[in-house]
Amino acid sequence: MDGTRALVTGAASGIGKAVAAKLHEEGAEIFAADITFLESTPASGGPRTEVHLDVTDSNSWMRVIERIGSLDALVACAGLSDSRSIAETGLDDWRRVMGVNLDGAFLSVKFGAMAMRDRQSGSIVLIGSASGVKAVPQASAYCASKAGMRMLARAAALELKPLGIRVNCVSPGGVVTPMWQKMPFWKDLVDQHGNEQAVWDALGGADPNTISIQRMAFPEEIAESVVFLCCSQSAHITGADLAVDGGYTAS
Repeated sequence: MDGTRALVTGAASGIGKAVAAKLHEEGAEIFAADITFLESTPASGGPRTEVHLDVTDSNSWMRVIERIGSLDALVACAGLSDSRSIAETGLDDWRRVMGVNLDGAFLSVKFGAMAMRDRQSGSIVLIGSASGVKAVPQASAYCASKAGMRMLARAAALELKPLGIRVNCVSPGGVVTPMWQKMPFWKDLVDQHGNEQAVWDALGGADPNTISIQRMAFPEEIAESVVFLCCSQSAHITGADLAVDGGYTAS
């Protein structure tokens, strides 16, 4: 990735943070974007620049792309989850999840392509989820948003192919990220199992000494797959949904 320029959304934590770090390690100039970062004016030529970006706002996107200029890669990691029954899901709850996950992915593709078209090359990677493939109860908004993201990647790949821009999706299974601890059911799980370590064990395991496919993934492992789809080693891959889920969706 030496000499390339990459924008990563949702870069303040979890998978986004790991992807930004891995791309930087591989030599890319990184624009780490997140709604939690302070407003800034990105400058070209630096190894890493933090950028304030609301992925649901096209004006915010336009300001960032105009300041950054051209890109070689864009990874859409910004996302949120929700866990409640359909009966308990309000329309505002539904729209909040769709806004960040699916609208944010659409704007990532739209403005990412804008920043790549002059180069007639580039790679856009959307972070989907195994829950966009295999339905989960109490998560209708999240599942629908991630399923939509998979189809968005396929349609965009066909549309942007003449411009030399690739679009792919990475769909992880369970990943050890702070998102779990923000879920409304987390406290109940801690009360049920006694402590957070026991909760991680119940969810699939988070012991790094266990082989990868027998536990939950760590963000750094997802980042490895993302970097592959960003670099020239995957030059013939577009419109794909790469399952990085330890075989979860194979059953």
